[in-house]
Amino acid sequence: MARFVCIQDFENSAMNNLAPVVRDYYKSGAGEENTLRWNKEAFKQIRIRPRVLRDVSKRDIGTKVLKQNVSMPLGVSPTAMQRMAHPDGECATARATQAAKTVFILSTISTSSIEEVAKAAPEAIKWFQLYVYFDRNVTLNLIRRAEKADFKALVLTVDTPMFGDRRRDIKNKFTLPNHLRLANFEGFLSRKINSTTKGSGLSEYVTNLFDDSLNWQVIKWLKSVTNLPIVLKGVLTSEDALLGVKYGADAIMVSNHGARQIDGTPATIEVLPEIVQAVGKKVEVYLDGGVTQGTDVFKALALGAKMVFFGRPILWGLACGGEKGARTVLELMRREIDLAFALTGCSNVNQVTKDMVKHKSYYSHL
Repeated sequence: MARFVCIQDFENSAMNNLAPVVRDYYKSGAGEENTLRWNKEAFKQIRIRPRVLRDVSKRDIGTKVLKQNVSMPLGVSPTAMQRMAHPDGECATARATQAAKTVFILSTISTSSIEEVAKAAPEAIKWFQLYVYFDRNVTLNLIRRAEKADFKALVLTVDTPMFGDRRRDIKNKFTLPNHLRLANFEGFLSRKINSTTKGSGLSEYVTNLFDDSLNWQVIKWLKSVTNLPIVLKGVLTSEDALLGVKYGADAIMVSNHGARQIDGTPATIEVLPEIVQAVGKKVEVYLDGGVTQGTDVFKALALGAKMVFFGRPILWGLACGGEKGARTVLELMRREIDLAFALTGCSNVNQVTKDMVKHKSYYSHL
């Protein structure tokens, strides 16, 4: 890892380290994977307008999300089953994120439990990503455990009445390796994903478990059973962002689930401006999807994101070196973000403004 200078170096190495089935699960998107490609390509269509002769000798890239201070405007998105990348899995990621003093979001379908993660990283800023099951008692139990373990927010994933058309998983007949389990559950719910009869074990897992009848009332239900802030993850339209505000969400995460749900949706960075404009200052707006460079974080901040998250790069770090790999990825991104601030004339997040970026079409008259 000493020779790695960017996220792509970690990804290239991880592709060689991971078993093909695991590699495809982590890397792939839905359908023809157009949105997966667009998530990255859309960032390349945005041009940075740096300001010069500004004193940037004292820089602070820290920010505040849900009233908590973080050391940089980049956190870790929920990614499932991290022990497939490294035996320490989510515990290693949580420790790395704790060291980085930023936000770690634990997936419902993790291979390390809520309690294991809390013990591994007691000082980390931990949020819990939540799927709502038909059996509300299952969901309520997860919430109570997250509260007890001092998680600071619930990240309700709203784009998943079922899992998308993930063709590589179907071809590979993806299942969770038998030595692993979904650690937040016991018995059937922890092992259902270890086998498949039709195609993807993940798709079979959600059948008869995830509640595909959910509507906006689920936010009211959540607010009636917990005092934790509710972040809506998976919002791609201003209409739904406004409904989220109406029903009581505390924050909106602009996300297309890593391009793993329905192919053909826009890149998240393309959607971000309309959602920021719609909700104004009513709630915080975050973004994930396609983030691999410090300049990506800068562009998202300029377009109105309060915080940016990424998932796959952490998996590549885990696959290359466990906790050390994840920490190296986070610190690499910290350096890139700080460099982007310095070279654009920004000393803090408040100085990153929307006039500092333009779509490439702005320059088409040249």
